[in-house]
Amino acid sequence: MAFAVRVSFFVVISVIMQIQALISAHHQVPCFFVFGDSLVDNGNNNRLVTEAKVNYLPYGVDFPQGPTGRFTNGRNTADILAQLLGFNSSIPPFATAQGNDVIKGVNYASGSSGIRSETGEQLGDRISLDRQLQNHETTFSSISRLLGNDTSAKIHLSKCVYYFVVGSNDYINNYNMPEYYPTSTKYTPQEYSSILVQQYSQQLNSLYNNFGARKVVVSGVGPLGCMPAEIAKGTNGTACADSVNDAVALFNNKLKLMVNGLNQNLTGAEFVYNGAMDLRPKDLIALGIRIVGKPCCKVSSKTGQCIKGEKPCLVRALHAFFDNFHPTEVVNNVVAAATYIQMLKLLH
Repeated sequence: MAFAVRVSFFVVISVIMQIQALISAHHQVPCFFVFGDSLVDNGNNNRLVTEAKVNYLPYGVDFPQGPTGRFTNGRNTADILAQLLGFNSSIPPFATAQGNDVIKGVNYASGSSGIRSETGEQLGDRISLDRQLQNHETTFSSISRLLGNDTSAKIHLSKCVYYFVVGSNDYINNYNMPEYYPTSTKYTPQEYSSILVQQYSQQLNSLYNNFGARKVVVSGVGPLGCMPAEIAKGTNGTACADSVNDAVALFNNKLKLMVNGLNQNLTGAEFVYNGAMDLRPKDLIALGIRIVGKPCCKVSSKTGQCIKGEKPCLVRALHAFFDNFHPTEVVNNVVAAATYIQMLKLLH
């Protein structure tokens, strides 16, 4: 996607958000469900025994409720998209969602999780995508009880938007960690991307077949080689670690084909590929984000996450990354704006 288009997305959505502030908000969809990793986790890891949890300052320094388990200084893309879709508040995490709340949506995302069940296990517990789908089955049962039967639940859920942001950790916390995982010795990058996409396709088919999902946004993985964690390892004189980005590109290209295949083979399915995460350093600099290769906060050498209690940088809007892996709210706004444009294809 051309950078000029991304900027136009941002301008358009900024206008839409201003308009929404002047009129009474209404839901553009009845419900919004979020699946994924730390990029959209809003508290599901808080009660887990894991190093991948951030319910402490400086995380949440710019969020109204303070530290909540979001892996950024303020809102993540799921929060911003919920606002754009007309919801009065963020979608609750599965860990705390209860009662009638679930009928409007649930956030299942979990930091360090991935498509593969073992991904992220070196950090401790996490809720893999398979487990997130199991949690959605629990939600489906609750909605079925609220609406009277499974058929009514599926009709309701067919009108909802499902937002997937997963796959990054299958590289960061799996394939790129040969000291913990054998995947990089067993598979070439080409083979690994195929295996990942095949499993992901099965998971999305399950969502369609078992729970009535029809409107699904599938996000590609961003340029992981441009994260501070990868840049610190060395880039051979380039802006990013190109070999890491090349491996991710294999996955994203197959993901696009998978989405096309699902639309062709599943009756009534509306799957949309979302490339909004593909922001490169030059794109961010053109947006006025000046510091693109270093974290805003002081990070742990072990986890790459912000050290508890340390003060972050003063002007977060100038930084692309809050810690070694996760974008700041200003970048999340850009990503959410471009993602919302893709979601508009489903809002009819």
